Amino acid sequence: MLKLKDLEKIFYKNTPNENIALNKVNLNVKKGDFITIVGSNGAGKSTLLNSIAGVFPVESGTIILDKEDITGKSEYRCAQKIGRVFQNPLAGTSPEMTIEENLSLAISKSNNLSLKWGLSKHKRKVMKKHLAKIDLGLEERLTTKVKLLSGGQRQALTLLMATVANPRLLLLDEHTAALDPATAIKIKNLTAELVNENNITTLMITHNMEDAIKMGNRLIMMDAGQIIYDIKAEEKENLSIEKLLKMFEIKHGGKFNNDRMLLSV
Repeated sequence: MLKLKDLEKIFYKNTPNENIALNKVNLNVKKGDFITIVGSNGAGKSTLLNSIAGVFPVESGTIILDKEDITGKSEYRCAQKIGRVFQNPLAGTSPEMTIEENLSLAISKSNNLSLKWGLSKHKRKVMKKHLAKIDLGLEERLTTKVKLLSGGQRQALTLLMATVANPRLLLLDEHTAALDPATAIKIKNLTAELVNENNITTLMITHNMEDAIKMGNRLIMMDAGQIIYDIKAEEKENLSIEKLLKMFEIKHGGKFNNDRMLLSV
């Protein structure tokens, strides 16, 4: 489904502040893979997702999505096949539009209808069915403007919008980090449900090591712009936080010193 070959991204190239954010990254992702991504700050996690999504043009390497070379394609073009949910709950929706208008845009995206969100009785019925999965009562608030929703409600709506069009790939960039613990659990459960139900190939960045181990079927650890571990299937099932930290120390040659991740264990 997704193949990255020798992907390289350099910020401030040829300056004193040059930073190699991605250093010849190679990754093969099968259809239906749910990969969690961990690593210390500056490891290249978000840069990896942004490069795949067309936000950052890469210096070299190729990105193949569903047999199509999307290297160098604009974020807009990539968005037709890629769903995204960001850390900020305010980033994935249009606040001045209603719930039904936001969701209708997401549904229309899969049919290449651009901004034509034509609302009909049938479409509203479909929307209510989808919104009922969230279990936040939003199916009864279709005409409510999104700006009036809570952060958790907006993030749940964003997640639904990102998956309703059955994207080829779903990118989740710490999408529960800004939520309170109870709401974060709800969004994580909804994530697992929607991904499994639709067999969506997913890459999820998280700073919660317990979530990284429990969620998905693969775990990738990044450091200094490279993938240093790719843990799959049975090995992941037998993994513990202690083992994961030890693996990092062995490969990195030093202790894992990211307080944010250690506090979220």
